[in-house]
Amino acid sequence: MTLAKPSELGITHLPDHTELPESDGTFVKNFQEHPQSILLTDSITSVLQQLHPDGQYAIGQDCGIYWRLTEPPERGAEAPDWFYVPNVPPMLNGKFRRSYVLWQEYVAPLIVLEFASGGGSEERDKTPLTGKFWVYEQAIRVPFYGIYEVSKATVEVYHLVDGRYELLPVNERGHYSIAAMGVELGIWQGQYNNMTAPWLRWWDAQGNLLLSSEEQCLRLTTQTHQLTLQLEQEKQRAEHLAERLRQLGIDPEQL
Repeated sequence: MTLAKPSELGITHLPDHTELPESDGTFVKNFQEHPQSILLTDSITSVLQQLHPDGQYAIGQDCGIYWRLTEPPERGAEAPDWFYVPNVPPMLNGKFRRSYVLWQEYVAPLIVLEFASGGGSEERDKTPLTGKFWVYEQAIRVPFYGIYEVSKATVEVYHLVDGRYELLPVNERGHYSIAAMGVELGIWQGQYNNMTAPWLRWWDAQGNLLLSSEEQCLRLTTQTHQLTLQLEQEKQRAEHLAERLRQLGIDPEQL
């Protein structure tokens, strides 16, 4: 299937991210999706900083990716719940992006994640031009596409191979390896913020959970507390030993 060129449609000017709608005006989010997106971004930041010491990468959370010109314009966009684009500036011409416009940016996202609140039929729709699966596979050509079914607490990750998506196998830890990022993706059961639930999480290539900044602070606080207790115990043992030596007529200061 060949898409019409802008000139063939009588279009002489390609709109940029400041001229295209940033919302379709509908309510599509639930109370888990916002913290879920934040958790994914927060915990992967240290990895991306290592991959991009120059800071050249962008993360979108429920932001539109425009891939074709339509009327109305928003019909030519998909808005993944979370996506990562390598090797692009974090801001465009000094401004926050209102959307991600492929004919302006050229670089496709490396990974797109969709949080399926239903059975995932919309996320697996292969209808040409309109189905999400088709758009990510055939139009935007995203190398990795993940579908997280919230109600089932399951995730599938597809990898683009020879122009077609193939379902990745899970490894021995039940995770999907995203080799291009040096991380794994899977489901983690636990508490984030004040909610205990299954969460979509990152691990490093060795299977270590990538922590959010809050979890890192909590771990550091716990380690500091444990170290303080150990030092106090050592101090008490030293004082007890010194007292025993004095009882034996030995001055511990002279040892």
